[in-house]
Amino acid sequence: MTSTYGEVEVSAQGLPEWLLPVARLAETIEPRQLSRFLPPEQGGGRPSAVLVLFGEGPAGPELLLMERSGSLRSHAGQPSFPGGALDPEDGDPEEEGPLRAALREAEEETGLDPSGVQVFAVLPRLYIPVSGFVVTPVLGWWRRPTPVGPVDLAETARVFTVPVADLTDPANRATTVHPSGHRGPAFLVGSALVWGFTAGVIDRILHYAGWERPWDRAKRVPLDWRA
Repeated sequence: MTSTYGEVEVSAQGLPEWLLPVARLAETIEPRQLSRFLPPEQGGGRPSAVLVLFGEGPAGPELLLMERSGSLRSHAGQPSFPGGALDPEDGDPEEEGPLRAALREAEEETGLDPSGVQVFAVLPRLYIPVSGFVVTPVLGWWRRPTPVGPVDLAETARVFTVPVADLTDPANRATTVHPSGHRGPAFLVGSALVWGFTAGVIDRILHYAGWERPWDRAKRVPLDWRA
């Protein structure tokens, strides 16, 4: 299926075989299968988007992540997908806006060349209560990788890729307990603890793509795991 939102084409044609389960899940998944935090029915919330970018690295399939600067007021030091709030020039939040915003933010934060990214699907919009963001996860295939790294150290501490094999490894999986009491999935990969919204999206993609391996859900890891 191919469609176009503004200047951004959405197409699943030519994807590598291993990525097809992710493209297929995006066609049928319901919002509540992704998260219990959904946009307010009465509207509101700040439209935003993240780029869930799959690539092919030395260790096989991988995901692009970044670590936010420790000096930021929101989500300081937290690993995340590239992304952020829509700007007026991104366009309609109900149409092409999230696609443009995801690519624009990824370029601004990591320096990647958006022309090398093939957007192949969009997941249902989700909600982050603590920040009030209504987030559209935009799924991309890094068909022509370009060098990446922090563009502005005041915003981005580092940019890195994580092999999907590390994310599916049961030894790297755990549950975090937020001070609010909320429990959620987490991934201990390299020197990063991926948790919160980002880990939740990764967890659901692994599950519905059929990549998930049994893991110990009783294993707990504190958010200050480095302390």
